[in-house]
Amino acid sequence: MTRLAWAWIMLVSAGLLEIIWAVALKYSHGFTRFWPSIVGITFALLSFIMLSFSMKSLPIGTAYAVWVGVGTLGVAIAGIVALGESISPLRMASLVLVILGIIGLKLFEK
Repeated sequence: MTRLAWAWIMLVSAGLLEIIWAVALKYSHGFTRFWPSIVGITFALLSFIMLSFSMKSLPIGTAYAVWVGVGTLGVAIAGIVALGESISPLRMASLVLVILGIIGLKLFEK
């Protein structure tokens, strides 16, 4: 596996971990609940470390935008599925734009 492929795997994985820590922070109630707080802090640290490693091989703008995009998309879906948040057509269209942006950053990274 090439270094670049490994960087992309690390980056997407870091974005997926962002989903976990963001949801854990919701359940930590401002760090007043121990286990959700520990999960949130642990996964945030792992996500940052993996993002940092991916930035060794990827452009910073691309890496950061993809990391945030994957996290944003995942947290929005988690909010809709698990927390009963709005699923309006404009909200769904906005999520599609996030996906298109992530794809565009990958396709046009050089």
